[in-house]
Amino acid sequence: MLHLRAVSPPDKTDRVLEVLSDHRGATHLVLIKDAAIDPAGDVVEADIARESADEIIDALCVLDLDHSGGITLEVIDTALSDAADRAEEEAPGEGADAVVWQELLARTGEESRPNATFISFLTIACLLAAVGVVTDSSVTIVGAMVVGPEFGPLAAIAVGLVLRRWDLVRRAAAALAVGFPVAMLITLGGTVLGEATGLFDRAALLGDHEVDFIYQVGPYSLIVALLAGAAGMLSLTSAKSAALVGVFISVTTVPAAGYAVVAAVLNEWGRCIGSVVQLVINLVGIVVAAAVVLMLRRRGQRKASTERPLSRG
Repeated sequence: MLHLRAVSPPDKTDRVLEVLSDHRGATHLVLIKDAAIDPAGDVVEADIARESADEIIDALCVLDLDHSGGITLEVIDTALSDAADRAEEEAPGEGADAVVWQELLARTGEESRPNATFISFLTIACLLAAVGVVTDSSVTIVGAMVVGPEFGPLAAIAVGLVLRRWDLVRRAAAALAVGFPVAMLITLGGTVLGEATGLFDRAALLGDHEVDFIYQVGPYSLIVALLAGAAGMLSLTSAKSAALVGVFISVTTVPAAGYAVVAAVLNEWGRCIGSVVQLVINLVGIVVAAAVVLMLRRRGQRKASTERPLSRG
C-alpha cells in the first residue's frame, strides 16, 4: 500500500474526493479543510493500492493538482485493515507487478543528475578498480562495482526512451559523458603517480590474473549486461532495491574503466581497448535490457487495468 497526500485548492477538493472515493484501489479517505498553508488549500489523504497508484495520480494530474496544489506518495510498510485488504484485492493486477510511473520518473531523474556526489562516487569506484587491477584483487574489484553509481543514469536513459522523455535521456547521458571521463582522468593521475613512486610496475598487468575477465570481451559480456539490466529495472519498478546490489556486482562497467586507465599507463593498448569495448558493451546492454523490461511491464500493466472495473460504480 501507498499513502497519498494531496493539497487541493478549495474549488477542486470535491473533484479530488470524487476521484479517490470512486476508485476501488483507494481507501481510508481523509479530508482536512483549510489545513494547507503553502500552497493554501485543503489536505486530502488516502491509502491506495500500489497497482492503482498510477491511474489515480494521472486522474489528479488531469485536475492540475500537481501545479495548483501538490501530490506526495509514501510507502506503507504495514497496514492492518480489512478496507486496505479489499482495496488491494479489487485493484487491477498485482502490487509486485505494478509500476508507479511518476515515482519511477522521480527516482531515476534524481539519480541521473551529473552532480558532485555522482562524480565523486564514480571516481572512488574507478580508483578502487585500478587498485584491484594492480593488486589482482577480486574483492577490491567487487567493492568498486558496489560503489559505482552508474546504474542510476543508465536506468534513467531506459525510462526516458520508453516514456519519450528526451530531457531525461539527455541529462542521464550527460551524467555518464561527464562522469566517466572525469573519473578516468583522476584515476589516470593516481596510476601515473603510483607507477612513478614504484607502487607497481608492468608485471602487475602481465601474466594470468583473476581480474583478466575485465578486458576479455566475449558473448558472455553481452549476456551478463542484458541480465543485469533486466534485473536492475525489475528491482527499481518493484521497489525491491536490495536486488540492485547483485546487479552492481554482476557488471564490469567501472572495473573496465579502471582497467583501461591502468593498461594505458603501462602501454598495454590491446588490453586497454578490450576494456573500453567491455565498458561500452555493458553500458549499451544494460540500457537495452532495462528498456525492454520496462516496455513489457508497461504493456502488462495496461492489460491488467482493462480486465477489472476500476470504479465502484
